[in-house]
Amino acid sequence: MPKLIRVTTVPMALKHLLAGQMRYMKENGFEVLMVSADGKERNDVMQNEGCPHIIIHMTRRITPFADLKSLWQLYKFFKKERPDIVHSHTPKAGLLAMLAAKFSGVKIRIHTIAGLRFRTATGITRRILVWMEKLTAKAATHVWPNSLSLLNIVKEDKLVAESKLQVIANGSSNGISLKRYSTNQLNNAKLEEIKKQINYNKENIYLLSVGRIVSDKGINELLKVFSELYAENNKLRLVLLGTFEEELDPIANEAKKILKEHPAIIHINWSNEVEYYMLLSYLLVHPSYREGFPNVLLQAGAMNCPVVCSIIEGNIDIVDDKKTGILFKVKNEADLKEKLKFAINNPELVKQYATELRKKIEKNFDQTVVHRAIRNKYLELLSEIQPGK
Repeated sequence: MPKLIRVTTVPMALKHLLAGQMRYMKENGFEVLMVSADGKERNDVMQNEGCPHIIIHMTRRITPFADLKSLWQLYKFFKKERPDIVHSHTPKAGLLAMLAAKFSGVKIRIHTIAGLRFRTATGITRRILVWMEKLTAKAATHVWPNSLSLLNIVKEDKLVAESKLQVIANGSSNGISLKRYSTNQLNNAKLEEIKKQINYNKENIYLLSVGRIVSDKGINELLKVFSELYAENNKLRLVLLGTFEEELDPIANEAKKILKEHPAIIHINWSNEVEYYMLLSYLLVHPSYREGFPNVLLQAGAMNCPVVCSIIEGNIDIVDDKKTGILFKVKNEADLKEKLKFAINNPELVKQYATELRKKIEKNFDQTVVHRAIRNKYLELLSEIQPGK
């Protein structure tokens, strides 16, 4: 039985970005180990996936001494376990796991690129992040951008040797569970609980944003635009679902003030039941600056929740403007405001877009299709290094 080690920087990625994937591989012929730093999601991950999880401390920031220690620990772990495949996800885990796997002699070393942090960085930080991406790619034997638009950027920036590059299936790191994300699968008691949490009133118009509360997610522009729209229509509500990350990418002070003081903004730190908020929302707005292949758009689309999102890599693989959603220019407050007003004033049209998005997701991004494609690629790579097996 081939041994697969999946590595992410923190267990949250295993729980949310790759949910169900490790269990699928275990149930379909692989011995699977999960590796990340410790975190509150660890027990949930082991229970959900049915696979062992090993703690190796990693930081998300640039921390040279701590990173060297993590690299050594990963090297020793890989030497002991002798995996057939090491597959990493998230930037820091990718750098450390690919280097450690190469040094320890692992033959199949796969890294998934799910976004490029350097595209919103400047100066020395940008140069360091580009160097990290290139070093990760050099150490990997295979690099899988998780969308076609991201693949094009990786090629344009010459981050990875083209012979190593491939997008699996139609993109996405994990696909979407259409069984879970369905308007027919919700629990009425839970739905009523969430209605109370946001003080739901069917007369109001709820806009939803799901993701970390950071500048790179376009939160500064969204909060400013929402406050302007609310001044014109006091039936509007904004539900922000996500955690603050003050250390890495804090939002502007003006945005913090709006978030704290605005009477129509509801901030919820986090929820594992985003589908309920999507059902109650008029639309999902996703103003991110950079993505790989955003799961939140798949989730909203599966829930028939209309989408307004920025014109960036990843987003444009899912949303076709005026067909399956509405696109606006990234970082452009005026365009965001115009497109949100259009969406609010055309409810039947945006519902039509949502119906078409659901069809597109059913055809291209069903989780079972993505999991099967990843497993088949693993088997193909194994057959190349172990002919006849």
